Amino acid sequence: MPTACDWLIPRPEGLYCVPGDFHIDPRRAVARAVITHAHSDHARPGHGAVLATRETLALMAARLGQGAVAAGSQALAYDEALRVGAVDLSLAPAGHVLGSAQVVLVHRGERAVISGDYKRSADPTCPAFAPMACDLFVTEATFALPVFHHPAPGGEIARLLDSLRLFPERAHLLGAYALGKCQRMIALLRQAGYDRPIYLHGAALAMCAVYRALGVDLGDLRALPAGRAVAAGELVIAPPAALADRWSRRLADPLPAMASGWMALRQHARARGVELALVVSDHADWDGLLRSIAETGARAVRITHGPPEALMHVLAAQGLDAAPLEGGGFAARREEEE
Repeated sequence: MPTACDWLIPRPEGLYCVPGDFHIDPRRAVARAVITHAHSDHARPGHGAVLATRETLALMAARLGQGAVAAGSQALAYDEALRVGAVDLSLAPAGHVLGSAQVVLVHRGERAVISGDYKRSADPTCPAFAPMACDLFVTEATFALPVFHHPAPGGEIARLLDSLRLFPERAHLLGAYALGKCQRMIALLRQAGYDRPIYLHGAALAMCAVYRALGVDLGDLRALPAGRAVAAGELVIAPPAALADRWSRRLADPLPAMASGWMALRQHARARGVELALVVSDHADWDGLLRSIAETGARAVRITHGPPEALMHVLAAQGLDAAPLEGGGFAARREEEE
């Protein structure tokens, strides 16, 4: 870490804030954790106390069980200030999924922002990413290669709707991660005028129930009918890992589709047997990463959850102190989450 923020230390458990005595998105159980969002590579059970947005706490409880959110946990609204030890802490929208937040820390006049996961494209289900001025920006880097330029999501939704019209004799089976991507795809489809029922795998249905309870309207959603085939022309959304499961045989001549930033790479689509590859990501692409870093005004950048080399090269040419976030125990990405 740069001298300006030497009070943030990567440890095996995760990124540790010394003057606040808490970890951010720790991978192991700790006494006090600040959680940026409810995906499993950031939110884990067993912490003594958790600080997160109300939405993240609700999603964690639904995914991990009520016991995963300790009795001493606390919900913090966006832009609400909290003093933790010797640190001023607040949360800012990250635009990744419902409840996702950047962690803003101020200590001794120095300001650090930990992005968590974020994106810069449209998502009707959560507040947009809010750039926060800082001295140190810790950024994710899932798609930190110049090859990744994600198209506008509206165009990909139009491709899906075109396919539904062109192939009415086939049921469309869309692979989308159960938390975040599924709800975003549904909301974008509704925005585009698709008002038919959408059938959901059980894992996706459970997360949609939490979104609805938190005020996100997703229209007519239905569980897959037990023991009956899903008719031609219908749309089914399931986690990507379920695309090849035996239950998919209940669909009428299923057309496999997938929504992921990795669908920009043809070999990924071929490897998954995908006929309709939709490049819709819940992470910033190359341009989005560079734009976001520039908007923070940070003089130091630490890179995590992705390949750091290309970003380091570009940022160093701009005179910034850019390096990987060493240690911290961050988990590798799971492709279906992107």
